[in-house]
Amino acid sequence: MGGKKVCIVGSGNWGSAIAKIAGSNAARLSAFENQVNMWVLEEEVGGRRLTDIINTEHENVKYLPGHKLPPNVVAEPDLLKACAGADILLFVVPHQFIGKVCDQIKGHVKKNAVGMSLIKGVDEGPDGLRLISDIIHEKLGIEMSVLMGANIANEVAGEKFCETTIGCKNMQHGQALKELMQTPNFRVTVVQEADTVEICGALKNIVAVGAGFCDGLGYGDNTKAAVIRLGLMEMIGFAKLFCKGPVTPSTFLQSCGVADLITTCYGGRNRKVAEAFAKTGKPIEQLEKEMLNGQKLQGPQTSAELHRILKSKNVVEKFPLFTAVYQICYEGRPVTDFIKCLQNHPEHM
Repeated sequence: MGGKKVCIVGSGNWGSAIAKIAGSNAARLSAFENQVNMWVLEEEVGGRRLTDIINTEHENVKYLPGHKLPPNVVAEPDLLKACAGADILLFVVPHQFIGKVCDQIKGHVKKNAVGMSLIKGVDEGPDGLRLISDIIHEKLGIEMSVLMGANIANEVAGEKFCETTIGCKNMQHGQALKELMQTPNFRVTVVQEADTVEICGALKNIVAVGAGFCDGLGYGDNTKAAVIRLGLMEMIGFAKLFCKGPVTPSTFLQSCGVADLITTCYGGRNRKVAEAFAKTGKPIEQLEKEMLNGQKLQGPQTSAELHRILKSKNVVEKFPLFTAVYQICYEGRPVTDFIKCLQNHPEHM
């Protein structure tokens, strides 16, 4: 029995892909209890309860169709039951719901449990930016780590080779989490700069909006490469400003940094909507409704949160790319000005 009990909080596209990995590793390794609970927000699909479908057919037919989940992954609609007695909690819900979820399980989680956030995005707090892992830590009082990388969920579920980064200040916990997550096709590197790892996951969406503007304006690959590089430099600059601990450029060479930035600037919804914005001139909100089937855009919103922080710290002019994305999305600056904003970048001075 001695294994650690694992619970996955969330069961969307990415949550289900992670359940496939964590479930098969838990079944195989004595360090973990065989059964892995997955909290599923109950809904009906074709007249049947989604939890019943997952527990009989071992497939999340709504959010990850075509991929079988291991039989030891058990869908549980009751959040408190799902989390009961868990030693490791993996959080994979949309970032706007994390506060509500934590409020429900507060006081029902083991004191010495370890949490890991797989949620890309940031929240706004009274002092500017708040990391999702900090929100969870403040509400539940448990130690937190993060997992971020160039990880498109359907490709991970299809067992296509990729890498990911775990940011974990406690290396002993980092090794246990790596054991739970690593497979031959999902390679994990553990680094101690957890805040840097997490901030990459949020900032890259702003750069992807800039990359989409370039595509929509018909600029070529050289321009897009320059946008990606300048965006990376601004990400590093902002992390140095914002993170309390050390920030080393080598963390940005991990999957959470440059790899996730590349995949987001070539695929992904932020790039796609920004391209359409540059081509059609329709408002971002309208394009989001038309193109994303209920999913939310993170890039523009993050650029607005960031802009307030840069303003309060009086460093707006050091971040021309982040600022240009904000001004084009919210202040009516013409998208054709985007390149002009980059021609006098501090990187070139």
